[in-house]
Amino acid sequence: MFRIITIVALALVCGTGMLQAAQKNGTKSAPAAGESKAAPVNLNTATAAQLQELPGIGAATAKRIIEYREKNGGFKKIEELMNVRGISESRFVKIKDRLTVSAPKS
Repeated sequence: MFRIITIVALALVCGTGMLQAAQKNGTKSAPAAGESKAAPVNLNTATAAQLQELPGIGAATAKRIIEYREKNGGFKKIEELMNVRGISESRFVKIKDRLTVSAPKS
C-alpha cells in the first residue's frame, strides 16, 4: 500500500514540475476539454485553407462547403453544414464549437 501511495505522490510531483517548467518557458498546456484554442471559423467567409484547419475537413470537403455556400446564398446557421456531403452528424458534433456564421452576403 505504501508503495502505491509513493508512486502516486511522485507522479503528482513530476506532473506539477513539468507544468511549472512549461509555464516558465512560455509554453501553454493543451486546452481543457471543450475549450477551443483557435478562433471560430465563419462558414460564410472562410477560405478553403481555413476550413481545412477544422478536424476531419480535407480539401475535397472544404470545396463542397464553399460550393454549398455559393449555391445557397450562405449558411444561416451552423447546423446547415450537415447538408454538405461528407459532413455527418458525428463529424459536425466534433467541430461545432469551432464554427460560426455571420449574416449571409446578399
